[in-house]
Formats: sequence, structure tokens, C-alpha cells
Amino acid sequence: MSKLYIVPTPIGNLEDMTFRAIRVLKEADLILAEDTRTSGKLLKHYEISTHMHSHHMHNEHKTVENLISRLKGGETIALISDAGTPAISDPGFLLTRACVENNIEVDCLPGATAFVPALVNSGLPNDRFIFEGFLPEKKGRQTRYLFLAEETRTIIFYVSPHKLVKTLAEFVQYFGADRPVSISRELSKLHEETIRGTAEEVLKHYEAKSPKGEIVAVVGGKIISKELRKEQE
Repeated sequence: MSKLYIVPTPIGNLEDMTFRAIRVLKEADLILAEDTRTSGKLLKHYEISTHMHSHHMHNEHKTVENLISRLKGGETIALISDAGTPAISDPGFLLTRACVENNIEVDCLPGATAFVPALVNSGLPNDRFIFEGFLPEKKGRQTRYLFLAEETRTIIFYVSPHKLVKTLAEFVQYFGADRPVSISRELSKLHEETIRGTAEEVLKHYEAKSPKGEIVAVVGGKIISKELRKEQE
């Protein structure tokens, strides 16, 4: 039977690839890859010879119809991204939605996702949290910050390294200098590190040390006083 497999790939350490993911990629009729050059190295490492097609944010709107036709024709397709779980701040949602609308089975394998270890490593409450991904570049960025400033759950962001200092300065501005922040960088890689402290402390750290690599920022939620909490209850 035709099926779309969503297959997570390592976010750094190749040992984080699962046995099931390797098998699915070997058995699929086609692999959709965000960047075939990047994914080609992974497939070569695991001796996977399945044919690849490029599937990324710039062409996914145009390719969905054809892919649905191939799936309806009985093919099995595996979708991967450059790193982590597809559709989490990466292409994948449009194709998954189209499959659901056309009653085509979708099977998302468990596997690597950067925000989960970053959340756990942070030491901040993780029983309730929200995932924001990348903030808007310009339009809507301030509005989003003003909304999130009142959020009581732990907040998770993806941040580009060249925008980390600016983002931390915005954390100080909108969340307060004392708001707890944890920055996880290069997760599962050789130079992995997690820096924890107040927004102001972490900002000073990265002002003195230019960050590199993939970054996940975890921010503690707004603390509500016991008196106000009782009123709300």
C-alpha cells in the first residue's frame, strides 16, 4: 500500500539515526530531501541507494499535486529534512495535509528533534511549554513579543546564530533582565554547550563570545504571584 513516511534524521551525531529509519529509507520508492547534497552524505554513510528528489520551501507548493498522484499510484515516499523531524520549522506540512485530505496514510517515525533535548537540558519547567520556532523577521515581531511576555509556560525558540545577540537583547527588553534563559548550541555535536542564566547574564556572555552553529533558546514563563494565582482560580 502507498504511504508517506516522515523520517527524522540526526541533528548532528549520525549515531542518532534509528534502525527503523534506515530500513524505511532503503525500502521506499522515493526519498524527498530538503537538500539532496546534504542528505546524500547521510544516505551514503548508511549505504542507502534510494532515488532522491528535492523538496524544499521554494518548490513544495508546486510538487505536492504530482507527489499525491504518485502516492495514489501505489508508491511509498519517505520525506526527510536536512536535520531533525520534517515539518518542525522545515518543509513537510503541505504534503502531510494533502495526504490526509486524500486519505493517504501518513506514518511519522519518532526521532531527533532539536527542541526536546534543549528543553530538558534547560532545567526549566517542562510539564507545560509552547514551541514558537523562528520569530517573524520584522512584521509582527514586536506584537509576538508583547503577547509572549504574559505567557506563563516555558517558551522555546529557534534562533539563527547571527541573530542571537539581538534576540537576547529583545528578551531583556520584553521579558525582563531577570527572566531565566537557557541557550543550547550545536546539540549532539562535538562542540555542544548549554548556557543558562538570566536574560541579561546570557546576553553578556554572547556579546563577549560570538555564537556559532544551530541554536535553541528556552525561556522561562512569566511567574504569577500566589495572590494573583488564587484570584484567577
